[in-house]
Formats: sequence, structure tokens, C-alpha cells
Amino acid sequence: MTQTADQIQIRVYYEDTDLAGIVYYANYLKFIERGRTEFLRARGVDQGAYKAQTGVVFAARRVEADYLAPAVFDDLLTVETHLSAIKGARIFMTQAVLRDGETLFQAQVTLAAMTEDGRPTRVPADLCARLDRVLE
Repeated sequence: MTQTADQIQIRVYYEDTDLAGIVYYANYLKFIERGRTEFLRARGVDQGAYKAQTGVVFAARRVEADYLAPAVFDDLLTVETHLSAIKGARIFMTQAVLRDGETLFQAQVTLAAMTEDGRPTRVPADLCARLDRVLE
């Protein structure tokens, strides 16, 4: 998987497609999840270690998605992830899946910071400081 801070590449495998031979719609959610994970990793945040250290986890609270064009078997896709804002217990991101520069899928994602027992909590200050640099 090739990556930069805001992009990763994903190859479409046969298992990602449906009976029509196109990427099954729910798999785009998996692709953008990988994009968010690598976005944080590129900024020094290992979510497993972060959970162990702080007790804070992140869950998708809302996803607004637009499917614009299909991807098919063996396509090389680029997942772009951009941080939009951090407010209280929420992180807002914009993500897109592209093939050769053409946007196939785009989503607005709201993540919620939570304690391990599922209660909302503010995004920790140390994480805000790391991510605020992206917003500058």
C-alpha cells in the first residue's frame, strides 16, 4: 500500500466486487476507514496504542456518502483524506476515492471521541495539537 500523509492507494480485488463486477457499495466505507487510519498513523497516532494510553477511541458517528461512478476489479484507487474541523468530541473529515484523478466516491465523515465504555469525551488536547497543524 503506497501512501502519503493524505493519500493511500488500494487495489480492487475480486472479493471487493459484487455480482455485477463492480465494487460493492459497503466496501467504499472500508476503503475510507483505511484512509482515516493511515491519516492518523502518518501523524504519529497508532489508534491501538492511543486507546491503551488514554482510554479514548473514535467511532464513525455520521457518514454522508455520494457514489458517483463505479470502480471495478483490478482498479488502482486513491483514497484521499482531509481534516475539516475538530469541535469538542467530534472530528470532521472529507474523504474521496479516485481512479486516475476521477472522483468515484466522496464522503463527509463525523467521528466521535468516546471512552472505552462508549461515553462521549472531548478530543484530547494532545491529539488536537497534532491535528491542528493540519488545519493551519
